[in-house]
Amino acid sequence: MALEIEKKYRLTKRQRASVLQRLTEIGASLLGAEFEVNTLYSGAELEVGKSILRLRRVGDKATLTYKERFPGGAIKYQREDETVVNDPNAMKKILGALGFKPSLLYEKRRETWTLGKIEIVIDELPFGLFMEIEGSEKGIRSTERKIGLKDLKVEPLTYPQLTLKHGQRKGKVIESRFTRARRKVRL
Repeated sequence: MALEIEKKYRLTKRQRASVLQRLTEIGASLLGAEFEVNTLYSGAELEVGKSILRLRRVGDKATLTYKERFPGGAIKYQREDETVVNDPNAMKKILGALGFKPSLLYEKRRETWTLGKIEIVIDELPFGLFMEIEGSEKGIRSTERKIGLKDLKVEPLTYPQLTLKHGQRKGKVIESRFTRARRKVRL
């Protein structure tokens, strides 16, 4: 079992620009940007807010992830097991055959940065801008100090929870999508 430790912040456009500038100034490295389509499945013992089964597509690639959230505060601890999927359409059919049905879908544009062993992502979703810092608890706190922005608001909700809150029902699936024109990755 892998353990994910992260802290999420909600950003304004101005804060996003400041964070990106600070990341460059403190020597963080930009690994790249991508557009994701995340589909969460329901069925069996899965409960949004506690555990998820997600098929994340980035272009022709995909990752299947199981996450189980542990109780905590601003810094989140969760079990995270994932595997690369060579054929996302086949995996979708397998999940359906096992009784799992799509329940949530959200799109995301993500920039990934690293600073030593810490990963910093800047995310844009249809319902807002966010930053996540992932690593050890000590590394997260150190990175917060290096970025130096004191007025950042911690976002306690997960993207699935935010999708439930801000998404629109399309049949049996709650979706949060960009307009077609805004689905492209930009740096």
